[in-house]
Amino acid sequence: MRGLFLACLLALPGFALAEEPVQRIEVVIDGTESGLQGWIAEFRPRAMAAGISTETFDVAMATAHFLPDVVSKDQRQDEFTKTIWEYLDKAVSDDRIALGQKALKEQAAALDRIEATYGVDRQVVVAIWGLESSYGAVKGDIPTLSALATLAYDGRRAAFFEGELIEALKIIQTGDISAAEMKGSWAGAMGHTQFMPSSFQRLAVDFDGDGHRNIWGKSPADALASTAAYLAASGWKKGAPWAVEVTLPQGFDWLQVGSRTQRPMAQWAALGVATANGQALPDGWAALIAPAGARGPAFLVFDNFSAIETYNMADAYVFAVGHLADRLHGGKPFLGGWPRDLRALTYFERREIQQLLTDLGHDTGGVDAKMGPRTLAAIRAFQTARHDLPDGYPSLLVLESLRQASAAR
Repeated sequence: MRGLFLACLLALPGFALAEEPVQRIEVVIDGTESGLQGWIAEFRPRAMAAGISTETFDVAMATAHFLPDVVSKDQRQDEFTKTIWEYLDKAVSDDRIALGQKALKEQAAALDRIEATYGVDRQVVVAIWGLESSYGAVKGDIPTLSALATLAYDGRRAAFFEGELIEALKIIQTGDISAAEMKGSWAGAMGHTQFMPSSFQRLAVDFDGDGHRNIWGKSPADALASTAAYLAASGWKKGAPWAVEVTLPQGFDWLQVGSRTQRPMAQWAALGVATANGQALPDGWAALIAPAGARGPAFLVFDNFSAIETYNMADAYVFAVGHLADRLHGGKPFLGGWPRDLRALTYFERREIQQLLTDLGHDTGGVDAKMGPRTLAAIRAFQTARHDLPDGYPSLLVLESLRQASAAR
């Protein structure tokens, strides 16, 4: 999107759809635990070099243990393992809307100040709060240091999680929270709105003036203000749309869909794009995407879409936050239907699609089972070469076509 940085998913403040209390995580005291303790000893000098005191490290890391469930959860994020309609059914349920409207009333005074200070619409801040922790009900009870140490030791994204672990130790060292109190999600995201430690360090604020940036406490004021500060830094435009549902004319060129290239609204109108509810197209520049392919609804997405995307770049998450915010503001459900007869691809099927595309000369950016923009562009290129409708949607039909193309080589 124009002028906005699309952050890697794992560098984001939080990426869990809170729904049920987190179950107790088993600590495995075996060779793996011994391996983690060895890794912690090897990591210690690097933490010292990054500014962590001996006392902080030794006291805090004495509580860190290997958490095997954290490793398995790292491979099963809802944003990538469910269809977008399944994700939205849960994320923007009637209950979540009702609880969000209640939260807007209960936090009205704080939200008045937050909106005035940061210029971010209160509904989107509350929507993130709702998705990340069910409005503070499910903030996570996994020890953050153990989660981050486990993921750094596991090695799949060692550099990232080691960096987050250092930032978490810095937070403890500055006194915002103790090691024992620092708890959150399996991925190290913390508090009401699930900030990763690095995001906390950059953008968390002490909004209630008590001398601490407390995103974990009973009061959500610091967390909500920190989320607004995050969105403001990501380019949020108050009062502007994040997306508008649209209809496409028969015979529309699907190569115009999904590239994330923004065009002025007059160009989209000239191509026959119209709002689904019959209202006038808004002003500004937008890109055109269809998150469920040609059989699902299409949307013009604006800079505010990208602002949400810096929080979590999965399309399902961005649509959930934006749509929940709209519903909290009195908006209606989406008008277009979803292709509910299709199922989500499994982890191994998604990897197979990427591997087959790569083998056929299309760049997916790697084989990681995440259907990101480069993979979707590779699918469109494959579909175009076959003279299929290039909607870029990773379906079983696409997988079967790839298998046939690979076998025919």
